[in-house]
Amino acid sequence: MSRPHRLTGAALATAAMALLCTAAPSAASPGRDSACTAPAGPYQRQLERHLGRPVDGRQSDADCRAIRSFQTERGRPHPDGFADLGTYRAMLVVEATPNPNAAGDCPVETGRVTCVDMDRQLLWVQKGKDVVFAPVPIRTGRDAEETRPGRHTIYWRDRDHVSDIYDDAPMPYSQFFDGGQALHGHPGDLYDGGGSAGCVNLTVDDAAKLWDLLALDDVVYVWGVKPGTAD
Repeated sequence: MSRPHRLTGAALATAAMALLCTAAPSAASPGRDSACTAPAGPYQRQLERHLGRPVDGRQSDADCRAIRSFQTERGRPHPDGFADLGTYRAMLVVEATPNPNAAGDCPVETGRVTCVDMDRQLLWVQKGKDVVFAPVPIRTGRDAEETRPGRHTIYWRDRDHVSDIYDDAPMPYSQFFDGGQALHGHPGDLYDGGGSAGCVNLTVDDAAKLWDLLALDDVVYVWGVKPGTAD
């Protein structure tokens, strides 16, 4: 009668050992980093330089992980380690934030000035020397439909505007500053296509915050050249 009991005990021990061996990897897996296999992107060197990596334009595993970590920190929608345009623009925001007007391109005035830097595709608002709206990424006009540079003022605001030229395209939080060109939200990806039809596109969230800050007659100052367009 004791022999079946010993066999049952051995079977239970074997099953328990099998369970432990199976469970151990899954218990450790949440703490493990998944493979980072993205190739080098078009802005590889810029991201390597920003992240303190060796600047060689070649993607290493460490490069990929550093870029992916940066993308996660900046809330990029697909943090995969690929140095794409959106990640590069996020990098420019980080680098500009401590002092976006270091080059002195945007005029310092007593009232609010919305600074539109087409060279870096950034927008911020300053009042005197104080930045009252930190730099955010933008998209300005494409070739032959460039955003017009110069000093402008906001002459019309329409919170729920739709385009009467481009098939009723939504233009939320529109603030018009020059001949139909406006600061407004762009639903979707800021980095799809080569540029806007002349307006200054922001994410919808950024456009909403800007709407709450600005008013009629506020100054909008535009300078520079959008990368990829003619001088």
